Amino acid sequence: MSSRIIPVQPFDYVVFGATGDLTKRKLIPALYHRFLDGQFDEKSQIIGASRSQLSDADFQQVARDAVTQFVEKDYQDAGVIDRFVKIFSYVSIDVSKPEEAGDLGKKLREDPKIVRAFYLAVAPDLFEPIAEFLAKKKYYRRDARVVIEKPLGHDLASSVEINDGIAKIFNEDQVYRIDHYLGKETVQNLLALRFANALFEPIWNSAHIDHVQLTVSESVGAGTRGYYDESGALRDMIQNHMLQLLCLVAMEPPASDDADALRDEKLKVLRALRPITNGEVSTKTVRGQYRGVKSETAAVAGYQEELPDDKKGSRTETFVALKAEIENWRWSGVPFYMRTGKRMASRVSEICIQFKPIPHSIFDHAEGAPRPNKLIIRLQPDEGVKLMMMIKDPGPGGMRLREVPLNLSFAQQFTERTPEAYERLLLDVIRGNQTLFMRRDELEAAWRWVDPIREAWNHANEPPQPYSAGTWGPSGSIALIERDGRTWYEENL
Repeated sequence: MSSRIIPVQPFDYVVFGATGDLTKRKLIPALYHRFLDGQFDEKSQIIGASRSQLSDADFQQVARDAVTQFVEKDYQDAGVIDRFVKIFSYVSIDVSKPEEAGDLGKKLREDPKIVRAFYLAVAPDLFEPIAEFLAKKKYYRRDARVVIEKPLGHDLASSVEINDGIAKIFNEDQVYRIDHYLGKETVQNLLALRFANALFEPIWNSAHIDHVQLTVSESVGAGTRGYYDESGALRDMIQNHMLQLLCLVAMEPPASDDADALRDEKLKVLRALRPITNGEVSTKTVRGQYRGVKSETAAVAGYQEELPDDKKGSRTETFVALKAEIENWRWSGVPFYMRTGKRMASRVSEICIQFKPIPHSIFDHAEGAPRPNKLIIRLQPDEGVKLMMMIKDPGPGGMRLREVPLNLSFAQQFTERTPEAYERLLLDVIRGNQTLFMRRDELEAAWRWVDPIREAWNHANEPPQPYSAGTWGPSGSIALIERDGRTWYEENL
């Protein structure tokens, strides 16, 4: 089965921060794949903007190098690369010195049929100055779109300040807050799984579901990323990626697939989250920090060992586990357990929907007790969906019950290449489709729930619990879920 390629309108995509790591590693390779598949052509152009003094030819070489370094060899076509880099041009812009900025206006086209988009792959403190620069230079259009990358603040107050700065120039329907997790194929399949099948929706509630687990683990460490030490796992992962996953699992069916209809329902979930107060933070949250391990053959540095000298002693968490509760009719009494961390046993993003046990077993004398059904949605790696069910083990000799999966592997079912998240999101901006982008009220609702957790940690003044690199986190995370008589699902992790 092959995917259907739907071309987009011609566009002028202006990338601020054009020489940065995000542009080279993610944006240029993503755009190349869409160009390779014919989703856009030479009628579009990509304009790089940064403070560096480069020529068009220099930036075209940056694009060529990014493709050859970060695109799989099987997809590198010399002729296509030559055509692709020709749509790149460059303007040197320092928004702190607008009088010295290159003339972006000479490259932007006024044709209203050509979509104009600005991608701000820069630090958030530059969002407002860039927006004001675009307005002052008359590069702004009412139909233009602006894409902004996280971090979108470190708490509610800073998030409001950043969004207020953007809102001085751009209306909310022009703003695309990008979260690459929402562009993943399997994340979107949550919508199809729930709302395109009659099988699950009747039992997608507290009468049939015991609890939900969300795990996003990384085997790599935080390294020397200065941003991470300022952020930590709660802000870096829980506040955006994981709360968005929770919303897609828990939201009510929207009236349509319209962007605002879907985001309205996600917002209701965020507003229904029960606050975790000072008195509950010790029993409903766990934060950890990985420590180094040594063996005869290898050594893995701990978080403290990776930090520069002026950061030693940091209490930044590299792991968080918590128990969330949604106070509405559908989910009353169903806990949502979330955990995420660096230097864990493996790299995996997975959602486990644990159904309740059968009300009565007729197999008292069978070998092997019935186990509750589980729906496992694997986001990465090895994307797929598994429904764990009980069957009779074939053969004579009595009833032997065995748990087996009904397994949908994306790699086996869909043999063509699956586009990366940025490929979809970058062109959704051109389409004007905001479904997979966070609305401002969603972002602020997430901060309102997360901020009290951070404040309670600061008030408690306790260091993160240590855990060894290559494990599933501190022992406190096991205690958190086992206090409720449950365990983390790790059978295939």
